[in-house]
Amino acid sequence: MLVFFICCSTGGDIAVTSGIKQVGEPEAFRFRPLLRFIGKAVTNNRVLLAVPLMAASFYSLLVLFSWAQFSVVIPASAFTYVFGTVGAKYILKEEVSSKRWLGVVIVSLGVALVLAAG
Repeated sequence: MLVFFICCSTGGDIAVTSGIKQVGEPEAFRFRPLLRFIGKAVTNNRVLLAVPLMAASFYSLLVLFSWAQFSVVIPASAFTYVFGTVGAKYILKEEVSSKRWLGVVIVSLGVALVLAAG
């Protein structure tokens, strides 16, 4: 279930980011331009894909809470940062600095420590 949660959460984040980048920025922070922006966003295929992925992520997190201790589930869910960074690099084609990769390694070690102790 944890793997399902991580895949849905990260997939939803990547899909919504990609979709919103396709939509672009709102023209202005006023009612009509924001309404046009929202209209474009909610009709974008990638944003639409993100909605069920994020919903599945939320409900799988609820299941995880019912199965395991909160103090284990929350740190384990930090693996989404690891997969999110990998997705940013290879799917969204973002530049990821060596400091960010070091952070990913540190997060991974922390999660492994929590899971080993749990």
